[in-house]
This record gives sequence, C-alpha cells and structure tokens, in this order.
Amino acid sequence: MVLKKKKDIQVAALIVGYQELETLRSFADAEGKNLASLLLRCVQLTDGLVQIHCIKQIVPLLEKIDGNQACDPMYQSCLDILGRIYFSVGPKNPLKKVLASSLNGLPESFFADAVRSFTCCLQEELKTSNLYSYRKVIDNLASCMENFNLGRTSVMNLFKDVLRFLQKVLVEIPEENRKFTGNHIAQTELMHDLLIAIRVSVMLVQKVQEISQGGLWKIPSSPVWQSMCGLLSIFSKFLRNDDLLQNIQSTSGLAVILLIKTMCDTTEMIPGLVNHLILHSVGSCTVPEWFMNSCGSLCVEDVPGPALLFLCQGALAMLNWKNGSMGQSGENLLLDIASVLFSLSLQLKESSLEMFLSRILVMWTDSALDSFESSSLSLKSRLNGNSDTVGKLLEYVYTHWEHPLDAVRYQTKTIFRNLLQIHQCTVERSDCVSDRFFLGLIESLLRLEWHVKGKYSCLSCLVDCVGIENVLAVNKTIPSQILEVMGDQSLAPYAGDLLETMFKNHKNHLKSQALCSSWIDQWHETWVSPLLLILREGSLEQTACVIDYYLPKLLKCSPESLSYMVNILQTSAYINTGSCSSRGSLGVLMACLRTARAHGHLQSVSHVTWSSLVSSAKIKQGLVHQHCQVRIDALGLLCESHRSTEIVSVEEMQLLQFFIQYNLNSQSPGMRQQICSLLQKLFSRIQESSQVLYKLEQSKSQQESVNDSTEKNPSETLQQYQNFMSSVCNSLFRALFPGSSHSTKFSALTILGSIAELFPDPEGKTQAVFQLSHEIDFARVETIMECFSSTFEEVKILAFNLLMKLPKTVVHIQDSLKLQALFRVAMELSTSTKPYDCVTASYLLRFLIGEEGLRSALTTFFNNSLGPSPCQRGGEEPVGFVERNTLMVIRHLLENLEREISQAESSLLQAAALFPMYGRVHCIIGAFQQLSLNNLMLVTEWRHVVAKLILTSYRLSAVVSPVVQSSSPEGLIPMDTDSGKEGQSCDVTAQAVLVCCWRSMKEVALLLGMLCQLVPLQSVPEAPDGLVTVEQIKNIGDYFKQHLLQSRHRGAFELAYTGFVKLTQVLTRCPSECLQRLPEQWLRDVLEEIKSSNPSSKLCATRRSAGIPFYIQALLASEPKKGRMDLLKITMKELISLALPLGDSQSSVPQVHALNILRALFRDTRLGENIIPYVADGIQAAILGFTSPVWAVRNSSTLLFSSLITRIFGVKRGKDEHSKKNRMTGREFFSRFPALYPFLLKQLEVVANTVDSDSSELKLHPNLFLFLLILGRLYPSPMDGTSSVLSMAPFVPFIRRCGHSAVYRSREMAARALVPFVMIDQIPNTIQSLLSELPNCTDLCIRHNHVHGMLLQVFHLLQSYSDSKHRANSDFQQELTDVTVCIKAKLWLAKRQNPCLVTRAACIDILVLLTRCLDKAPKGSQPGLKILGFWEEVGTIISESELKTGIPSSSAIPGLIQYLQSLTRLVIAAIFATAADPSEKIKDGPISLIQLLQSDFPEVRQLTLEALLHLVTLAVSGKTGKERGPLPSLPDMGETLLKMAMEEKHQECFAKVLKILHCLDVSTWLPLTESCIHQTPKEFLNWTMSVANASSERIKIQSEALRLASKLVTHHVQMYTEGLPLMERELKQWVQLMAYCCGGELQTGARLAVAEVLISVTPFFLTNQHLILDLPDTLMLWKCVFILLQSEEQTVRDRAAEVVQAALSQENTCRTTEFAFCLVNASVALDLAVALLCELLPQWDPLTAGLPILLEWLLGEDDIRKCMENTPQVEDDFVFDKEEVNFWAETLTYISHLVKHLSPLCKKSWPSQDPQELSRLRKTASQQYQHLSQLSKQLPPTPEFSKTADHTRLYIQKERTLACLKLLDFLEGKEEDPTPGLLSLPYVLSFNSTENKA
Repeated sequence: MVLKKKKDIQVAALIVGYQELETLRSFADAEGKNLASLLLRCVQLTDGLVQIHCIKQIVPLLEKIDGNQACDPMYQSCLDILGRIYFSVGPKNPLKKVLASSLNGLPESFFADAVRSFTCCLQEELKTSNLYSYRKVIDNLASCMENFNLGRTSVMNLFKDVLRFLQKVLVEIPEENRKFTGNHIAQTELMHDLLIAIRVSVMLVQKVQEISQGGLWKIPSSPVWQSMCGLLSIFSKFLRNDDLLQNIQSTSGLAVILLIKTMCDTTEMIPGLVNHLILHSVGSCTVPEWFMNSCGSLCVEDVPGPALLFLCQGALAMLNWKNGSMGQSGENLLLDIASVLFSLSLQLKESSLEMFLSRILVMWTDSALDSFESSSLSLKSRLNGNSDTVGKLLEYVYTHWEHPLDAVRYQTKTIFRNLLQIHQCTVERSDCVSDRFFLGLIESLLRLEWHVKGKYSCLSCLVDCVGIENVLAVNKTIPSQILEVMGDQSLAPYAGDLLETMFKNHKNHLKSQALCSSWIDQWHETWVSPLLLILREGSLEQTACVIDYYLPKLLKCSPESLSYMVNILQTSAYINTGSCSSRGSLGVLMACLRTARAHGHLQSVSHVTWSSLVSSAKIKQGLVHQHCQVRIDALGLLCESHRSTEIVSVEEMQLLQFFIQYNLNSQSPGMRQQICSLLQKLFSRIQESSQVLYKLEQSKSQQESVNDSTEKNPSETLQQYQNFMSSVCNSLFRALFPGSSHSTKFSALTILGSIAELFPDPEGKTQAVFQLSHEIDFARVETIMECFSSTFEEVKILAFNLLMKLPKTVVHIQDSLKLQALFRVAMELSTSTKPYDCVTASYLLRFLIGEEGLRSALTTFFNNSLGPSPCQRGGEEPVGFVERNTLMVIRHLLENLEREISQAESSLLQAAALFPMYGRVHCIIGAFQQLSLNNLMLVTEWRHVVAKLILTSYRLSAVVSPVVQSSSPEGLIPMDTDSGKEGQSCDVTAQAVLVCCWRSMKEVALLLGMLCQLVPLQSVPEAPDGLVTVEQIKNIGDYFKQHLLQSRHRGAFELAYTGFVKLTQVLTRCPSECLQRLPEQWLRDVLEEIKSSNPSSKLCATRRSAGIPFYIQALLASEPKKGRMDLLKITMKELISLALPLGDSQSSVPQVHALNILRALFRDTRLGENIIPYVADGIQAAILGFTSPVWAVRNSSTLLFSSLITRIFGVKRGKDEHSKKNRMTGREFFSRFPALYPFLLKQLEVVANTVDSDSSELKLHPNLFLFLLILGRLYPSPMDGTSSVLSMAPFVPFIRRCGHSAVYRSREMAARALVPFVMIDQIPNTIQSLLSELPNCTDLCIRHNHVHGMLLQVFHLLQSYSDSKHRANSDFQQELTDVTVCIKAKLWLAKRQNPCLVTRAACIDILVLLTRCLDKAPKGSQPGLKILGFWEEVGTIISESELKTGIPSSSAIPGLIQYLQSLTRLVIAAIFATAADPSEKIKDGPISLIQLLQSDFPEVRQLTLEALLHLVTLAVSGKTGKERGPLPSLPDMGETLLKMAMEEKHQECFAKVLKILHCLDVSTWLPLTESCIHQTPKEFLNWTMSVANASSERIKIQSEALRLASKLVTHHVQMYTEGLPLMERELKQWVQLMAYCCGGELQTGARLAVAEVLISVTPFFLTNQHLILDLPDTLMLWKCVFILLQSEEQTVRDRAAEVVQAALSQENTCRTTEFAFCLVNASVALDLAVALLCELLPQWDPLTAGLPILLEWLLGEDDIRKCMENTPQVEDDFVFDKEEVNFWAETLTYISHLVKHLSPLCKKSWPSQDPQELSRLRKTASQQYQHLSQLSKQLPPTPEFSKTADHTRLYIQKERTLACLKLLDFLEGKEEDPTPGLLSLPYVLSFNSTENKA
C-alpha cells in the first residue's frame, strides 16, 4: 500500500481594523487570560492555522465565566468584534466554519448578546448597495443558514429585511447582466451570483414556517407575504427567460413550487394549483388572486417547454409524496406529471434538456414508489406493468437506452429498474416468475440483437428481479452468446457488467439450493467453460475484452476457480500451442495468472504464487510466444502485483532480462506501449519495495531479530536490485546501436526515460537503490544524441526528453570544439531540403541551448557584442544562461532568415533549391519551447525579437503565398524577378518549390499561433512583463482571417486554421474586453458577407468554400461550452435559413457556402451534442439541395448528407455495409429527430410516384438514392410496441414501389431498405404477397424492371429470414413449404420462356438461396419439400438451360454473364444435393463438374473451380463425410485439370487449377501426365517451375506454382531415392527458385509461399541427418529461412518462425532446446535457427566446406558491393524520401547471432580448414576493411547527423568485416576468443547454452 502525502492546507489569516485592535488592547488584562487578550493574540497572528487553534479556545474560556459577569462591556465588545470577523472572512476560508462550530457551543448567558451583535453586523451587511458586493452578502447569508444557530437566529430576526434584500438582488443582477452582452467572463460571474441568490432564497422560504407562528404572515398586507409574492413573480419570470442559464431556470422551478406549497392554506389545495401550472387549465376555475398575479404568466398556453419541465421537477422534488397526504388529487397530479413529461420528451431535443428530462423521470419513478406506501388501489391498477403510463415509460427506455449521452443512458437504466419495482408493488402475489409482464420482457429482450447496448443493462435489472435461473431457462447459451459479442470494444463493458450480475446471482442461487459442494461444478460448466473456449479460440480483440471486463470479475467472485482453470489449461498446453492469431492454452494460462496476480489472488503472503502453479519454463515460453498478447500477459504476470511493495524475486529478474533481449523490436505501437508501461510498473515496484527494505535493514541493524536465520537479508535483495537495474540499462544502451530499428530505439528510449523518472539523483539523505546517472558516461550521452538523426520524430522526442531528465553534470559538454561542430551541423541541417533534417536541427539546438558553455564556444560565430555574461549579473537565477542562449540562437536564426527571405524575394527557385526557409522558422519555434515566457529577465530584448519575428513571418508568408494560393500549385514553377541574371539559373523541381512554400506557410502559422498562445500579452503599454501588444494580436488575427477567407488551396487554409484556433482560444479567455469581443464580431461580419452575396466580395467561392468553413469552425469551437452557446445558435439559425432552397434567390453562392459550413460544423466533434438539435434541419437542407438545378449546390448537398449520416449513425468501423452496428431502430431515429418523420414520408411518396408513374418515359428522381440510404439504416425492434405515432409501416408500400425504378442500383437499394421494415415473423407473408404480384407467363404486358425489383425484394427478405437466429424451428418447415409453393407457381421466370436474362438470374438466385435454407432446416423438415417436386423442377430448369444446350455465338447479351453465374451456382447446389442424398434424382441427371469446367465462359469455370476446391479441401481435412460423394470421379477430374493447366488463359482460373492440383494427392494424378499432356513427371516439374519463374507479376499464379513444384519435388524425393542424382539439375533449379522468391523486390505473397514450402520440406531438406541436397543448396535453404525471419512484413516473419518450430520438433533436434514444439516470435526464432544450423553442420560435414560459406554470410559481399556503389551519395529531388529505413530487420543483431554460434564451431574445426580458403577470405576481408576506412574518412564532420545513412551503412559493414577478421584470427590460432573483441555488437544472451552444448 502506498501512503499518500497530506496536502498542505493554506488558510488565509483573518485581519481586523485599527479601531477593533485598540478596543481589544483596552480590554486585555495584564496576564493575557481574558477573552479580549485571547482575541488580540489571535488577530495579531499571521498564520491562519494557528488562528484556528486560538478560536477553538474561545468557548472553553467563556464556559468558565460566571453568568453574572456576562454583562461586562468587555464581553459585548468582543462579541461585536467576533461578529465583524465572521462576516469579513471569505466563505471558503476554513476559519469561517471553525468560528461557526465553536460559537455553536456558546453558553446560554452569552447567547442573547451574541445574537444582538451578529444581528447588528448582518443589518450593516444588508445595507450594501454596490451590486458587486452582493455576492459577499449572499455568501454570508448562506453560511448563517448552514448549521450555525447564532447566524440562523440573526437571519430570522431580520427575515423581512433579508427577503427585501434578496428581492433587490434578484432584480438588479439580470439587469446588469444585459449590459455585458458579449463579455462571457463578466456574464458568467453574474449568472453564478444569481444562482447562489436563488438557492439562498429557497433556503429562507423553507424556514418561513419557523419564523411566523400561525398564519399571520399570510395576510396580504403583511411585508413577508408581499415579499413572498414578489419572489414568486420573479421566479416565474426567470422560468420564461431563455437568456438565463438552465441551472438558474431549474432552481427557479423548485422555488416556484416551494413558494406555492408554503403560501397555500391547506395541503389539499397544492396539487390543484400545480396542476393548473403544468396543464394550463386555469380557465374558469377559482384560484387565489395571489396565484394569478404572481404565476399568471405560467398558466397560459405558450409556456416554453423548459419552463414546464422545471415545474415538473419542482413538483416532484418539493411536494411530499409519502403518506398520501395530498389524497386522490395528489395521485392524479402524479399521473398528469408523467403525461406532461412524455409529451416533453418528444419536443425537447437539446442535449442539456434531455439530461434534465431523464433525471426528472427517475425522480417521477422514485415518487411513484414512495406513493405506493399509502396509495389507493386505483393508482396501483393505473401503474401496473400493462398500463398506459408504464408502457410509455418502457417506450422512453427503449428509445433512449442507446442515447449518445452517458448520463441519459445511465438514468434510463435507473428508470427501468424502478419500473420493475413499481410493477412488483402492484402485483399482490410474491411470485414474479410466472408473471406475464416479466416473462414478456425476458422474451422480448432476448429476441433483440446483442449489439443493442440498452439490452445489457435492462437484462441485468431483470436478473436481479426474477433470478438468473429463470432467464437461463429461456436460453441456456446466453453466457456463450454474450462472450461472443465481447470482441466489440464498445459493447464489452456492458457485456462484462451483465455477466457479473448473472454469475453472482447464479452462484447465490446454487449455494442456497445445494447441500454439498457439487454446485461449483455446475457453476464452472455454465460460466468458466465458455470463457476458456473463447480465450483459446477467440480473436485478439475478443480475448482482450474478455480478459479486461470479465475474467477479473469472475475471479473476484470465485477465487477458487483459478486452480480449476490452471489445471485444465496446463493439460492442454502441449496440444494447443497457439499461433500468431490465437493464444492457445499457454496464452490463456498466462492471461489467467496475470489477471489473478494483478487483482491480489496470487500473493506471497498466502503462499499461492505463480511459481507454485506453473514452472518458469512455461513463463519463458510465454515471454517469447509468437502471439503478441501472450508475451504481454507473461510480462504482466511478472511486473504487475496487487501490492506495490511486493519484492521482485531473483527468478523474476532473470526472466525479465530474458524478455528484454528479445522483445524491444516490436513493430506494433500498442505492444511497445504496453511493454514500456508494464516495465515502468515493475521499476516503480522495485523503487517502493527498496524503501521498505531500507527501513527493514535499519531496524535489523538496531536490534537482532529471532527470525534472522530464516528471513532473507534485505541488503542482499537490494544488491540484486542494483545489479538487475544496471544490467537492464546496459541492455537498453546496447540496443541503440547504429542500424537498430525504429521500434527498438523507441522501446529502449522510452524504458530509459521511465528509469530516469523513477530513479533520479536523490536529494538530501534519501537512500536510492539505483541511480541512472551512475550508468551514463559521455559516450552514452553521444549515443542518445545520435538518436536525433532518426527519421522518426517520436524517437527524437524521446531522446531529447531523456537527456533533459538526466542531471546537468552528466550531459554537460565541456569541449568547445564539440559544441561548435554540433552548432554548425544544426545550422546546416536547418536549411536542408529534406524536411526531417530541420526537425533534427531543432532538437540539436534545443539541447545545445541547455549547455552553459554554448555562449563562450560560439564567440567565433558572431561578430556582434553579446553583453555581460550571466554570471556577472547580480541576483540572476542559476538558469539565466538558458534564456541568454535562447535569445542568442533565435537572433542568429532570425538574422539568417531575414537574409534568406531577401534572396527569396528575388529568386524563390534558388531559395527552394538551396535554402528552404521553413527549417529556420521550425528551429525558432523549438527554441521558444525551452523557455518559460512568463518570467523572463531580458524583457526589452525579447519584445524587440518578438516584434521582428512577427514582421519577418509576414514577409516570408508574402514570398510563398503566390505558390500556395495558386489554383493549381502542384506543378507551378514561378518566374523569378532576376532570372535573367547570370549564374542565377537553378535546377529545381515543382515538388521542391511547393514543399518549400507549403512548409514555410505551415511554420509561419504555427509560429504566430504559438506566440499568441504562449507569449504574455501587453494589454497596456506600461505592462512590465508583456511581449505582444493588443495591436499585434489584432494584426495576427487579420493575417489568419485573410488566408482563411481568401486562399483557394487546402494546404494554405488548413495551415492558417491551426494557428487561428490557438488565437481564438486565447481571445476567449483574454481579460481585455476588446480582444474578447473579436471572435463574435468576426463571426457576425463573415455571416453578413455570406448572406449579402455581394459580387465584389473577396470570399473564396470554390466548390467546398475553401477556408470559410474552417474559419467559422474555429470561431465557434472557441466559445465556452458551459455557457449558452449563443454564437452557435445564431450561426446555425442563419446557415439553415441560407441552406434551404429559396425560389427568389438571385445567386446560389450563399447556399453553397451555407451547406459547406454546415458540413464542417456537423463533422466537428468539439461541438459535441450541442449540434444535434440542428441535425433534422440539416438533413432537410441536404435532401432538398439535391433537387437544385445548380451543380455546386447538389455537390455541397451530397457532402453535407454524407457527414450527417456519419453524425447520426456513427463512424462505420467494419466492412459490412449492412451491419446493425451503424444502424438505429426507426423509433429511436424518429424520436430523436421527430421533424424528419413527416418530411421523409411526404418526400418518399413524391419519389415513389415519380418512379412508379404509368407513363412509359424514364423519370429519375434525384432524392431516391438519399431516401433509400437513410431508410436502409433503420430497422424495427421487437420492443417497438403498438404505438402508431412513429410507426414504420407507412413507409413499406412506398419502398416497395421504389423497387420499380429503372436504375438497377436503386432497385437493389430498395430491396435492402425493405428488409429492416419487415418484422421477422411477417417475412413469409410479405414474400408470398410479393410473389403473388409477379406476372404469369400468359400476361401480355410485362414490365421487367418491376419484376426484377420484386424478385430482389423476395431474395433479400428470404436471406434475412434464413440468417435470423430468432425464428421458431417448429414454424420454419411450414413457412418454407408455403414459400416454395408460391415460387413454384412463378418458375417460368427462371426458364427460357422469360426472355430477360436479368430477371431470369434473379429468380435462379432465389432458388439457390432456397437450397441453402433447406440445408439450414432442422432434421425431418426436408421430406415435405420433396413431395412438392422441388428438385424435379430444378432439374428441368438446368436441362433446358443454355449450359446444357449451348449458347449460340452472337453479339453480347445484357445480363448473360450474371445469368450464367446464377445458373452455375444452381447446378453446383444440385450436384451437392445429389451427393448428400442419392435418392434425389434430378431429371436427365445434373450437368457434371467436368462439363462446367469445359465451358467457354471463364466466370462459369471460376465458380466451378471454387466449388471443387472447397470439396477437395473438405476431403483432405476429413472434416465431413457427406461431401465425399463426388470423390470417386476425382481421377477423371485429374485428367481434366491437367489439360486445363496447359490450356487455361484466365489468370484466376489458372491459379485455382494449380491450387487444386496441389491440394490433391499427387500420386492420383501425376501418373496421368504422359497420357494426358504428353509430359513425363520430370518435364511437368520443370514446366511448373518455369511458370513460377515467369509469373513474378502475377503473384497468385507464382505462389501456387511454387507450392505445386515443391510438392512435386518432395514427392520425387520420397518415391525415387535411388534416382536422385538424375534429378540434380531440377533440385538445384528448385533451390534457386526458392531463393529468388525470397527476394525483397517480389510481393509478400511469394515470400509467404516460400515460408509455407519450407515448413513442409523441413524434415526432408533442413533437418535430415543425411543430406539429400548438396551442402551449398541446403545452406541456401537455411539462408532463405534467415532472410524470411528478417523480413519487414510481420506475416512473413511469423510464417518463417513456424519453419523453426517445425525444425525443432523433429526427432533429432527436439532435445537440443527447451523451446521444442513451441511457437516463438521471430527474434528468438532467428537465434534458435542459427544455433540449430551450427549444431547440424558438424553432423552433415566435417566443416571443411560449410564454415567458409557461413563466414561469407558474415562478411556479406552483396552488402559491401552495395555500400561501395552508394557512397558517397548525391542529393536527389525526392524531398520526402527517408532513404533506407528499417522498421524491423537489424543486420548487426543477425551478425551477433552468427558470431555467437560460429565461435564454438571455429574452436572445433580450425585444424581441418583449408589454409588457402582461409587466406582468400582474409585477403578479401582486409581489402574491404581498408576501403571502408577510406570511405569513412571522406565523410564530413559529425556524419551521424549530416550523412546519417552513409555513416550507418559504413559502420555496419565495418563491424561485419571486423567480426569476420577476428573469427579468421581465431581459426588461425592468433586469437583465443573472438567474442570479447566484438563488444560494439549488440549482445544477445544465450538462453540455453547447456542444451546447445549437449
């Protein structure tokens, strides 16, 4: 447990005036023991905390005073002073509460005097006339009323005055508020004051009965009564005032009801008056005069919705609903409030009001439950589950349970829970199980799809209510169903909570029922078994969510289940090892153990630790498993602990070192983040546990413990910690070698950063177990600095941050030459044409700024005087040199920038080619980030620099603007003003010019935005700290405004937008009123300009309005979200009116602008739910805009419509276009946007009439597509009820008519849109209705568009029906039979009688779908269909079709291909049906697969081959027996396939033929080659390899040909061992083909094919003890493995790792390592592969021939040749080319593995090596080393920054060459051990040296 530090409480000391001090001095006694002395001592103190102790002594002192002495004037004076002190102290000062609580214990004798004193003080307070002092008085009143007897009595004494004062406050504050329109800060303060005043008024009104005994105050002439009437009138006005905050209106609603309740004569009168308010039912009723005078404005019809809402809230909160005190009228009022709230739920769509409404409905259900305690039977019957009110409540729940606002969803759950309790109260019998209401709810909820979030919370409430056993009785598979859903992150929390409720309820139920412990087995079977299954087989997302949201809750409920899970998983871990896509049992085991430990179920205290459950070998396998999450879980098991001070064991530290060696290089950002986070937890645990150990060590040293002999020595553990941390740091620094991958550097730097944070240099006497600074020397500082040259900015950031975390003494550079060299290279990089170089320069300069010696080192760079050094300046802070350095660097950059801008003004081309200026600006921005700009010392100098910077930015912008703002800047090369001058010509591409200009604009925008955001404002000229003036801020705003409103190019205005957003955020919070009003002024100006459509306007009128939407977006996004969002409301109102089409409009430009701006606003997530009330208007504008004759309007309407669909239905995350995840029930949609219901229905009717008109002419309505798109996203819910207000039924006939459209796509969309509108149980009837409308063959006039539309609707309805999981199986047979009968009647549409091939194909598609329905039908339901003669009819269609009779050669026929594909699917279905049930005889027999394969149409052949492949795959896998019927014909199929292989021209078909041949048993078809295609098996092998060689561009063919060739090679090797010498040429050719396909220039598919082949041939060629191939070829195959293991593609590496798994699973290799049969990641696999090869080499060969080959690999001749060719490099034009970037492969890591495992080989084999071969290798290596050294000398100084790629390449090659030379020395006996000399290589631990030796 971690002890939290106590916060230091700051208490402001109380102060009294001079007169009070003198009074106290005059009364103080000499001994200082009386009250005056105590108070005098108290007020003279300056520490508020000490004053509190003094105040607490007042009452004990007074208690000792005799009552007779209480009349002493001293006490009265002291009490007066105490009163003044109390009212002068602020409300949040703890002194005020201490004083109040102390005075609550005041003795009786002093109470009256104290009241008199406090009353006088309060009376003075109430005389305040200054409006801005009102808040202090109100706070004092609130404090008096809050648990302070003295204060409360004083308030009661002045009750009339207080009421009058509050009345004055409530009138004056709103008036003052109106004067500050536009000043958000002032208005917010005033509104808060008003809210507090209302709350104090409510507190006072609640006390009114205590003041006035009897009802005297209710006399109309009474001042109290008049004040009460006045307050009631004010609050009534507040309710109707929409300018006030909703919190104020809400509190006013409470106050109105409270006042009415207080002012009524009798309790029975209250409900009637409240009813009049909420129902506007005053009419002729007799009501009190005071009520009409004060609340009359609320009794009229036009009361705003919010006012009604808050009145309902007031009634529910302020009236007493218990005990039935209000009688029958109270019950009626409760029901009336409900009906008002239901009507308001349809009207109020503002998000804040919806939240209020949901909370008020919760209050209503609570009030209803309260009223049941003494309610009448009539109320119970009217609130029964089947009643109208409860039905509407349920509708509200179903409509809002997926509301976007969390608060509304949460309240909805509470409403549902209360609703169930309400029904329980109305049911007399206690048995809820048999209640129809509950049963109906369970069934309807379970019928819902699981993607509905509200289903989970409601089911959870039901389980609590009726018990899980009754829910499981309906469906036992619920746990599995919920776990299946947990792959969706958005649903997982809901699913986890529901499961927790269920299994807890189930456990309690089973325990209560069972008499023995057997209940746990049933519980495990229900809840644990599905969990283990999903964890083993589920997807990564699914298992991650289950582990996060389900497993911890399960273990918390039943910790004993852990051992049950571990036992099961340990047993299956050897069988199910997992893969890259599934965890396997080992992965699940790691996850369970990790979760258990993290949640405290595995603790050393209880002696149940992970080591007592699993072996460390298992953990080791988990740490390097191929599945990334298994590795993370294994690491989490070691790092996470329930106790932050738990000791880390030695075994854990060893495992962690092992993990770090092999897992830094992870390509997944998510995994890297998790690794770093978990290791940070571990380091934190080490740090905290070390402090405990230090304390333990100290206590042990002071007294010897009896248990010392048994307890571990703390100092030993601390030393182990220190060694471990040192070892980790060494590993991490070694990982930062040149050429290490981006991911390795990222991981190493992040972990080092965590260590630097957790183990800083200790301050004072603090003991530290480890200090990172002790591990760092200057060489390591340079290593970190070299990371600045990475092309990835995140690596630069991490390196810089790490350097900043280190102590200055460690990173201090003393060598001035080194500082000069670094500064020089930084300045060079700042003008590089490579954009990432200027980022390197920026970080270098930021680092150098922090060096104290920079200023003196750079004296040679500057000629100007630098002023006094920091140390000469008196009183300067120690960090003064940072400010000086920053100022110096920025000045130097600025001077260079000004000079370059001057040159660019005459030649922009030269600037782009030689010194693009954006780098300088970027470096200036970076330098500014080193400073805290609010406490600068050189203010005058900085003001000058900032002013100069702003002006220079404008100059730079002016130079580059012409290019960026050009209408087509991509190919623009501007003319130079001095291009005619000699020597000024410059070779530069348009891309370089554009990048120079675009980046310059970007940096200028960021610089100006940063200056606005960070630099302090000089609001008045005499401000001491300000650097930017108000005028400069305005000019910057005008600059951004111009670029946003007038730029045409997206790059220009997007960049201006980023800076403008920063500016607007500053302006909104700015204390200067003129600046604060600027955003509103700018917004009104631009809206007016848009509306005016003035031809002279400079607004950019492009098709998307260019930067105008961005401009308005920035202005609105800066508006405070907690306010009323008035700017948003004004803007949306204006834009909606402009976006709607107007007939008399002269120009379409305002409409286009409005549509484009609306699109941007609806897409802006910052506006949140505040934009939702305008969605309906936006949809209407977009739809109506589609009908415009102007293209620009239609285009903008399309874009707006698309944004609105995303805004309403969410971002589409899956590929399934019709997934219900991005859909909504019709009720929810139309409840949220009620205005769209009549609009869409009316417009759809117009569209349907146009589409389905009787005239023969083609009419296309532009809105048809939009309507179908919206309606296709809606679906009916089983919960929708019977309400017809928002019924979806009226849409159905119009959608069906839309299916008659002449446009194919529209007919298809109409069919899809129809499906969700038809309930599942209504689908059969709808299908039959559609089929009955189809024409007969005898009809004269057949409109095929209509026929096709109806067939598509039948097809999609039938598909939906067959896919549904909720149909009753008992009904399915009959419904299927009825549909089949109807289809049979219209089968002429599938035959030649129908001339239209498109409708023929659609009809056949229905038949194919029907056959699938037959497959899904339950057993025993199919024979009924046989009687109908279904298959005979199918046989007739096939036998009469063109596939059987042939197709006459003619011109292209519309729909022919579609028809043939549908027909082919039907034939294949028939063949499968015959195979599955031979009794099915189809007329004339089906067309065979061979006939289909001989078709002239490739589409037919492709479908047939797909079916055949499926068939063959099933046969090979042996998964099913039914499908094996057609297998006897496969030998004939082999002949056909061989002929197809030779003749097939269609690529897809050819690839599938090769794949089928590969899947089939080679022995069944290879003997046929000579008779079929006249080739011997050997010739066929050559042909296959030639196909693979020649098909590099057709990757599928190449991959399949390679697989087939490899299978043929393996077959030949197995069958013809003696004839292998005759196959030598073919085998070599095959090896070369494998090596060629590993090449990086080929696509990923080829390398994956090689990996698969290598897995299959491993036992024959890679690990066979007797070589089949010769040694060089075998080694070439091994080299392929190494190449694939170093591939940049994760999938290829994972597949290659399976080769290593296969190699280590052979009989002769499995004993060499503990990782046999394990699937490991590529990092470990590479090490294991090299180790295995070095073990196999001596078995194959006496190392004479093999070792030189491996040494040549080490030397890497290809890499050297490339290195020599590419160095030195010439700069090219590719400005964004990051040169050679390795994301994963690390050459030096591979080399280190080779050296590590070759060293033992060299030791064994040096006597047997050929001296000549060794001499040749040495000569080659020596020459190369010399040449590389010469190349290195040619590089410039600091090449790691200026020539990073060349430097890295040469460094790696030198290390390779050096390693080779050292091994050769070792072989020749010159070196004892080669490895110590290779310290610069990354060292990798040998994790299994003992086994390797064996």
